[in-house]
Amino acid sequence: MASPYINAPLTPARPRMYASSLAKVVWTLVPIVTLGLAAAVPFVVAAVKGVVKPWLAGVYIVGEVAVFSVAIAISPDADDTSPVPGFLMVLLIITAATHTALLDNDRISIGK
Repeated sequence: MASPYINAPLTPARPRMYASSLAKVVWTLVPIVTLGLAAAVPFVVAAVKGVVKPWLAGVYIVGEVAVFSVAIAISPDADDTSPVPGFLMVLLIITAATHTALLDNDRISIGK
């Protein structure tokens, strides 16, 4: 009788975030389309799936709240002309979209 452990992989495979290339594109567009309002959502989903550690999702949640809080504190009125809040929002969107695209990258091990 053959042992089931002979052909088993040495380490369990890490769960994948994306089932297809289309799913990767859609998830990467989430922070962009929502203008940063859902920047943390892909990381929360990845943490639930076991792709990343929960602390990474927490960091994104805290970071998103911090960026929005600072942006509103700097420019609370609609007629303010400070470019800083817009810059912070664009920075959040670019960072979140880039990191979302890299969730299944095997070369990156931070938070996995």
